[in-house]
Amino acid sequence: MKKKTVKSLKDKLIPIFNRYVRMRDCLRTTGSLEWGECISCSETRPFVKLDAGHFVPKRSNNYFSEMGVNAQCWSCNRYHHGNQLGYRRGLVRLYGEEVTSKLEFENVPVKKFTIPELEELLKYYQMKIKELEGER
Repeated sequence: MKKKTVKSLKDKLIPIFNRYVRMRDCLRTTGSLEWGECISCSETRPFVKLDAGHFVPKRSNNYFSEMGVNAQCWSCNRYHHGNQLGYRRGLVRLYGEEVTSKLEFENVPVKKFTIPELEELLKYYQMKIKELEGER
């Protein structure tokens, strides 16, 4: 059995967390797991053409911020550098100005995850995906 490392657990958790975010936002915006609305441009796209876009750059190691990671179309996330102005407007609509300002400060501290934290997050988001799949 391979030894668990922070990197290996994070590599396993990231796609699960990203899937959860896209599922959550598709259900929130369209009531369907097949389509969802982009946080930045409000366009409706198929699930497979949505990313889990990060408001705060991933380099801050803030991969798993549920409020700071939202469904985002490929165009905004990949080709328009996250469409940050549209993203911020979407966050204000969704959570309010106070939360959005708090998220902007998440850019500063670098989170260092531990193996137990990542294992717990992995279990948590696997469970959340099963819950969302049951809402169909």
